[in-house]
Amino acid sequence: MLVTGANGFVGRALVRSLTANGRAVTGVARSGGKGSCAGLVSVQRYEDAVPLMAGHACMVHLAARVHVMSDAAQDPLSAFRAANVILAKQLARHAAAAGIKRFVFISSIKVNGEVTLPGQSFDENHALAPQDPYGVSKMEAERGLREIARETGMELVIIRPPLVYGPGVRANFSALLRAVAHGVPLPLGAVNNRRSLVALDNLLDFIVTCIGHPAAANQTFMVSDGEDLSTPELIRRMARALGKPARLVPVPPGWLRVAALLLGKQDVLLRLCGNLQLDIKKARDVLGWQPPITVDEGLRLTVAGNRP
Repeated sequence: MLVTGANGFVGRALVRSLTANGRAVTGVARSGGKGSCAGLVSVQRYEDAVPLMAGHACMVHLAARVHVMSDAAQDPLSAFRAANVILAKQLARHAAAAGIKRFVFISSIKVNGEVTLPGQSFDENHALAPQDPYGVSKMEAERGLREIARETGMELVIIRPPLVYGPGVRANFSALLRAVAHGVPLPLGAVNNRRSLVALDNLLDFIVTCIGHPAAANQTFMVSDGEDLSTPELIRRMARALGKPARLVPVPPGWLRVAALLLGKQDVLLRLCGNLQLDIKKARDVLGWQPPITVDEGLRLTVAGNRP
């Protein structure tokens, strides 16, 4: 097994999980990156990992330029394309030439869009409508990889997760967790939305399923915890995991929209108040997969690994 992005949030955990279960794993990461894991191979460029591909049956491609709220790049789309499209296609062609049979690509629900209508969910048949350079790059990578799979016969599996949380999570989820832990009053008590999330352990289990399941070949899958939460309910569940009270203030959503507009925080508001639901019926029906842990178990593990 070859795993790129092995020093990232998901990559480190995947390498640890595969190794603990007796799998032979080569974890590859760019030198100078954050984090580490046992057996990590550092490379200056991911192209330098090509000689390592021989003898591996499967490759999980996690390495990517990830979405950021405030991108400092002068041309964000070009930067995302270089890291997420060109590199993925180069590695896939080399993987096929090296005899790798299955290429598992971790994409993003952002290829489908940022919001779903109330009562509706994205599934694998929905049109692609990315709204930012990161989502566009993941969509283009998916298309390029499918073409390579058709040309070479290498099996391709595409996984589209929503927000992933777990021990070591950072960014917005970590900030919300700290706010709840410190008893900060949050003006989200009147929000009535539904969002899909995926616990790290559930995503890892799904990736492992896709590595070995014959029916996963040349398929695209949504993955989530299978339980969608409103933002207030997520905060209440966080508070329960922390052993703290949830301090929710019922501010009308219209007021929140005005405040977000004035502060230039519309993206933050969308993630806190908008709907984004995934339908994982295909994963259940085709692969017989069920999330092994609940949202509450995932949050307890997150709190244990992210004590504010």
